[in-house]
Amino acid sequence: MSDMWTEPASDPRPTGTSVGELATLRQYLTFHRLTLRMKCEGLDAEQLARRSVPPSTLSLLGLVRHLAVVEQYWFHHVLRGLPVEDPLYADDDDPDFELTSATGDAAMVEDSFAMWQREIDAADAWLDTLAPGDLDATVTRRDEELPVRDVLVHLVEEYARHVGHADLLRECIDGRTGE
Repeated sequence: MSDMWTEPASDPRPTGTSVGELATLRQYLTFHRLTLRMKCEGLDAEQLARRSVPPSTLSLLGLVRHLAVVEQYWFHHVLRGLPVEDPLYADDDDPDFELTSATGDAAMVEDSFAMWQREIDAADAWLDTLAPGDLDATVTRRDEELPVRDVLVHLVEEYARHVGHADLLRECIDGRTGE
């Protein structure tokens, strides 16, 4: 078990078989959110902001900030149909501002994780209102009708892809690999 990130008994991520499609999608989303958090644990602000290889702008902190934006956009704007009056990390001149502006400042790290958690909490509160049949409802994004199910699958995929990036970023920082 030397390649395990954490001992199975203390792993905070959900496991087991979920009952129903909505529960399964939520379990996968929660699993990937917690995996990213675990990949960031034990690192200082400079390490969290360290970019992998130039010219890449990816860093673990940048991923946390990016996924806060993703949570806000998809859960607040697309799924709930509400305007995003205070978009996170927005800059009209830099579409990747949440990534490029991530620095090794301790206050920025604390703020970024707090904002990410705030968006996760808001998303989970909205998900708590769904019934299984609501997965067939549609929402509009850029004049396209999308089933709620497809949006949730997209979010699981988005997290899974970025958790893969986090694996490589963490390995570059301190050599730690594993789940």
